[in-house]
Amino acid sequence: MFLEGKYLKFFSPFKKIKGMDENYLKEIYQEIQIKLTAMHDTKVDSLILYTVVVSSLISRIRDIQFNETLEEISRRIKKKSNKLSYNHMQIVLDKLYMENNKYVSILYNIVYLDALAESFNFKKVARICKIQKGKYMNKIADLILSSYS
Repeated sequence: MFLEGKYLKFFSPFKKIKGMDENYLKEIYQEIQIKLTAMHDTKVDSLILYTVVVSSLISRIRDIQFNETLEEISRRIKKKSNKLSYNHMQIVLDKLYMENNKYVSILYNIVYLDALAESFNFKKVARICKIQKGKYMNKIADLILSSYS
């Protein structure tokens, strides 16, 4: 199925992941088609093809899950302080990204792992991920809160 170019069928099991639906899978498919069209003069072997397809899928899953986590961090901050504006939070988050903050990097990966573990019924892994996810969301929220004082 993969080597025949039936990527939407290849993506089907990933519909289990929270936030992934038919529309997102179609967007990923279109993104892959654009990348492959741009590579039309390049010899594309199965490894390159697999890398292009899977990296697009993984990136989208990570982004969806991480954006949801950022919303939760924002809610946690609002509970602790109503003085911080959304813009200030976003500026601090952008700075943390640019500095490649270790808490943001770790959280980005834990969120992805949690989504996979939860979706594919690895309950012990999902439980540990949720504990760690909460820990790093709190660390990031504290960094943002401390930037205001």
